[in-house]
Amino acid sequence: MDRIKITGGERLTGTIPISGAKNAALPLMIASLLTSDRLTLKNVPNLADVNMLARILRNHGVDHSVDGKRADPNGYLGETFHFTARDIVDTTAPYEMVSRMRASFWVLGPLLARAHQARVSLPGGCAIGTRPVDLHLEGLRALGAEIDIDAGYVVAKAPGGLRGARVVFPKVSVGATHNVLMAATLARGETVIENAAREPEVADVAECLVKMGAKIEGIGTSTLRIQGRDRLEGATHTVLPDRIEAGTFAFAVAATGGDVLLEGARMALLETAFGVLRQTGAIVEETADGVRIKRNGNAIEPVRVETQPFPGFPTDLQAQLMALMTRANGTSVIRETIFENRFMHVQELARLGADIRLHGDSATVRGVGTLRGAPVMATDLRASVSLVIAGLMADGETMINRVYHLDRGFERLEEKLSRCGARIERLTAG
Repeated sequence: MDRIKITGGERLTGTIPISGAKNAALPLMIASLLTSDRLTLKNVPNLADVNMLARILRNHGVDHSVDGKRADPNGYLGETFHFTARDIVDTTAPYEMVSRMRASFWVLGPLLARAHQARVSLPGGCAIGTRPVDLHLEGLRALGAEIDIDAGYVVAKAPGGLRGARVVFPKVSVGATHNVLMAATLARGETVIENAAREPEVADVAECLVKMGAKIEGIGTSTLRIQGRDRLEGATHTVLPDRIEAGTFAFAVAATGGDVLLEGARMALLETAFGVLRQTGAIVEETADGVRIKRNGNAIEPVRVETQPFPGFPTDLQAQLMALMTRANGTSVIRETIFENRFMHVQELARLGADIRLHGDSATVRGVGTLRGAPVMATDLRASVSLVIAGLMADGETMINRVYHLDRGFERLEEKLSRCGARIERLTAG
């Protein structure tokens, strides 16, 4: 099993290109199930989750191809994928695939909308709480689906097709918004989704659906109004830049006292997180090419933060912020309001010398003068990259085990960091 070795103490300086957003690419790929025409997606990141979802879609009858490498002045742009689902040949998403990646559960809505039936395994994915699918199922039931749970599978039918309805989510859910939004594009009549997720990735998917012929109003707001169509068409869409990757590298730069241009990053996608970063003493500047992050010698100031749905502070950056706060000049408080059990990185940060106390959904982080390298273990995607940030700050060598979590969500992480001066390398098991 691969490991990553980091020798800390080096400042990050230079340019880091930001990849396409994983959290948009995955539902965009699933949207290919809604049309028999070709859907072309540009700027798709080369990630383990993307490759796994491509396998799952092939199981449903989706043909897919990837353009070959070629010279491009915008070298940070990712791959171009082509998807064509002329016929849905299998409406079952099996356990052995769905259990490995939670987002693949989102095939449920498009399969119901197009094939009027689906059998999808209950999801797996990162161990960061139960994350129930009740909101997905209730939303699809509102559209007329008949749904049962049988032997760990969601068995859904809509014999006469889905029909428009008013769907009010009792809490914000990105996944449920994706599922119901995609299903509603092929439902008869009008669907109104209230308390919809406002994340930029949801808006990106909605904008692609509009290119495919869907009629959607309220994109980027908490109320989406969809007029169902008989069919959708093919389209070409470019995946937006990954705000979580950009935020991760921004915290890493601040942690090392560096100066880096995040090429392709968009300030508007991360205003709250960049605001918090400024509170810590870092300089954040928008440029024509992206966002520049600097921290030149000044102390890291403590902060008080709680995670919230967009436009609040992202839960997917909570672990990275905590890593930075382990070296702050004072005490920080971080409250996690989105997922339970998302403090699994705390015990691993403690192995490096961090002083963190948990109180229910809050973590109190007392900054220490020095972190010291040690062997640590990644527990989930975002927790694993927080250990990378801590390792970059630590004295000596940090060895991160179970780094397959990193490969699910970060493209060429070691390469991007090493080009900016980090002493980081992957050790491949023989």
